[in-house]
Amino acid sequence: MFSRNRLYDELAHLWPLVSPPEDYADEAQVWRDLLRRRLGPGQHQVLELGVGGGHNLSHLTADFHATAVDLSPRMLEHSRRLNPGVEHHVGDMRAVRLGRLFRAVLIHDAASYLVTEDDIRQTLATAAAHLDSGGVLVMAPDFYRETFKDNSAGYDVHVGNDGTVLTYFEYFYDPDPSDTHVEMLIVFVIRRGAELRVEEDRHTLGLFPMTTWLSLMEDAGFAAEAEAGAAGGDDGRQQYLLVGTLRSTANDLPQLRPL
Repeated sequence: MFSRNRLYDELAHLWPLVSPPEDYADEAQVWRDLLRRRLGPGQHQVLELGVGGGHNLSHLTADFHATAVDLSPRMLEHSRRLNPGVEHHVGDMRAVRLGRLFRAVLIHDAASYLVTEDDIRQTLATAAAHLDSGGVLVMAPDFYRETFKDNSAGYDVHVGNDGTVLTYFEYFYDPDPSDTHVEMLIVFVIRRGAELRVEEDRHTLGLFPMTTWLSLMEDAGFAAEAEAGAAGGDDGRQQYLLVGTLRSTANDLPQLRPL
């Protein structure tokens, strides 16, 4: 029996090895260029929801003033160390309200953990509540129904500064194509010298047609479109970014002005 989401809890210490910050440089350049095209010059205030370890964000903090939110305190510890100038908050992106407005809201692959349309609607409401008219939302679900490859697998190996060798295997499958989620199984093989340890983890990820994402964004008040992303490899991950421009200020923060 697999436990769930251990990577964001008791196995969070593995995150810098699972997905090193330097691996995000090319992807972050795509995000930076997109934000510059939409927002223009200047160190605009941006909010990242579901920041995780802050690895993608770490490549953007030289250009933008950032605030970050994540549900996992242990993942935020990584982001705080990596991004010391960023304000961090523990919160659920479906419900958090900071009482401030930003020029952009970013949701990296944390969008993949939205497994129902209600989850998406609530998260879009959070984004809208933190943007002024004309503010930009950028999201990067790992997969869409059109890009997901059932029974796909991969592995990678990383060596830490302390000599720890982490080999991890990922397996994606869709047990029920009629619903809106898929499963990701992860096996971690952790070697420290002669010691070898194996850990298992399981994650449920949302899977929707791109038209569903775009339609829900439009319903939430965004002018929505898809742009080419920095595709994550042969498994079809993050081939497209979802980009929305807010048409009108959220009703629950009418008195605020953008930072």
